[in-house]
Amino acid sequence: MDRENLIAMVRRFPDKPGVYLMHDGSGQTIYIGKAKSLKKRVSSYFRHTRFASPRLTRLVADIGDISTIRTESDAEAMILESRLIKLYQPFFNVELKMGEKYPFIKITSEDFPRVLVSRIRQDDSCVYIGPFVKVSDLRSMIRLAERYFPLRTCSSPLEAAKLPVKKRPCMRHTLGLCLGPCAGLCAEPKYRERVADLIMLLQGCGADLANNLHKRMDAAARQMEFEEAARLRDTIRAIWRVNRQKISNPLSAGHDGDEWVPLKRLQETLGLPILPWRIDGFDISHTAGENTVGVVVVFEQGFANSSLYRRFNVTTVDDVDDFRSMEETVSRRYKRCLSSEEPLPQLVLIDGGPIQLDFARRTLDSLGLGAITAVALAKREEEIYMSGIRNPLRLDSSDPGLLLLQRIRDEAHRFAVTSHRKKRNKKFSRSALEDIPGMGKNRVSQLLSRFGCVRAIAGLSQDELASVPGIGDVLAERVLTALDVMV
Repeated sequence: MDRENLIAMVRRFPDKPGVYLMHDGSGQTIYIGKAKSLKKRVSSYFRHTRFASPRLTRLVADIGDISTIRTESDAEAMILESRLIKLYQPFFNVELKMGEKYPFIKITSEDFPRVLVSRIRQDDSCVYIGPFVKVSDLRSMIRLAERYFPLRTCSSPLEAAKLPVKKRPCMRHTLGLCLGPCAGLCAEPKYRERVADLIMLLQGCGADLANNLHKRMDAAARQMEFEEAARLRDTIRAIWRVNRQKISNPLSAGHDGDEWVPLKRLQETLGLPILPWRIDGFDISHTAGENTVGVVVVFEQGFANSSLYRRFNVTTVDDVDDFRSMEETVSRRYKRCLSSEEPLPQLVLIDGGPIQLDFARRTLDSLGLGAITAVALAKREEEIYMSGIRNPLRLDSSDPGLLLLQRIRDEAHRFAVTSHRKKRNKKFSRSALEDIPGMGKNRVSQLLSRFGCVRAIAGLSQDELASVPGIGDVLAERVLTALDVMV
């Protein structure tokens, strides 16, 4: 792609956070960067003819194409940039190739665990929380842990079965910053409870932790342990303060190494230009054409993100027509994404065969999203259909890429069936009275609570029904006429 076409493409980038991947003429990834605004950041590379660094001059000269991955926030972009650099090892990236840049909170696996800070997530039995994009966030969490969930900091080996009987604790115990297990002042169960509380807080389960602590506070107050109750009260208040802050831990840990294998396999098998970091899966569910629901599930880094799932009540299809139902669902999904500049996927998965895929493909093309790869996965033979390829792909049953597609397809099917059942049950549970003009939910509720059921209401005389406050003669006649047909 020549320079003019590159600049024209960059001008269409969203003014939103994300990661950009620069490729040379052969398609090799040569540089990966993050941005608060993809449009502004990438455009800056083409505003100058001379750069202070020869490295940047050569980088811009070698750019043949640019891919982008939209993220929900700039903090998430920073995490994704780090992981993609370690995966692709681009020639022009220097900082993040050699190890983790962002720190973790590490809780050791000893009998009496300690809290440490580590920039390397090792494959051991320790608990790692993070990574933290901002060091200030990390420090605030450490300070909170020291004050309200104090654990030991000394590296002395302690075994639960061989705790010393007589030993003077260090100054940290006197200051209330340690439970003093080295002096036998805290048994292992109590210490483990404190560790579990801290892990819940750091993993974002502050509400559940606060509820647990509230129960302990009430129990301590009943036993007249007022100092412990006051400590728990202050801890609960501190937890709610932290919950109101935005700590930069956008992605859970454990998504490195082997977790990238299915995504890399899909990229190779499907010929994708970049790693399918975000995959949307679509499915349709109905009962003989009634209560049709279309859904989309979202997988990021190979893992489901249920907060991004969406369901659509199909309104343009009256009969059994999965093809046009899929067309409506895909259209509504990406019209909404385009209007609000939400992140788009690198891969779209359709539950079905080549016809469903064809309807989805045409919809994407009509929205100007022809660059997004779409495939269909047929359930019976587990064949992968791709647009423009006559014969489907057949992968080994143990292929990691196929297993990931199956997981997405099955999750889309589960969500579609669940959504359809909720819609159907809601319709069936809706009182026939609500279909009568003038009968709102409040009036229906009033009648049902007074007379018990629709059949009892239908057996009333017009005068009896009209005597109910808010009904009157006209509405009573209308209700009884309608119920005479229904019951």
